[in-house]
Amino acid sequence: MHLSEGVLTGPVLVAAIAATAVGTAVGLRKLKNEDIPKASLLSASFFVATFIHLPIGVGSVHLVLNGIIGLMLGWTAFPVILVALLLQGVMFQFGGITILGVNTIIMAVPSVICFYLFKNYIRNNGNTFLIASFSCGFLAVLLSGLLSAAALYISGEEFLDAAYMLIIANIPVMIGDGIITTLSLSFLRKVQPEILS
Repeated sequence: MHLSEGVLTGPVLVAAIAATAVGTAVGLRKLKNEDIPKASLLSASFFVATFIHLPIGVGSVHLVLNGIIGLMLGWTAFPVILVALLLQGVMFQFGGITILGVNTIIMAVPSVICFYLFKNYIRNNGNTFLIASFSCGFLAVLLSGLLSAAALYISGEEFLDAAYMLIIANIPVMIGDGIITTLSLSFLRKVQPEILS
């Protein structure tokens, strides 16, 4: 879901850098000392998950996990995702530095949205918990795909077909992230329920 350097226009890049700076500032302000280990672990999980590629047809997809990051961290998802994307760009040229702001917005905004939509439902029992967990993972990737498509479209109508294909190609990722989010939250709920509060 990362966009590559050299594709988007200057105004899109500048606007995304400004929005990322604001989101990161808010996230760092809300980061508590006791949440630093959890934030570090989730940043590392995001970093690693995006390198596990699964073949789908002629291409491949990878897990994103931005839904669970948002659900567990709220606004702190911004600096957590920014650090992971920065390391990917510097170490592996995955994404890139000039597009770092756009890729952070694409991943972190859905995380924060999912936090507000689902934070109260993961405390419930039974089907409500399962539906909310799956929906969180699914919706976060869907929103990331839509933001990616919007960034491509704003940069030029010639990217419209690529924007459609980006969303369609990530349908398996949406389902996979929904399942992984549900399994992960179910496990955490059993072994350490206070981490979800």
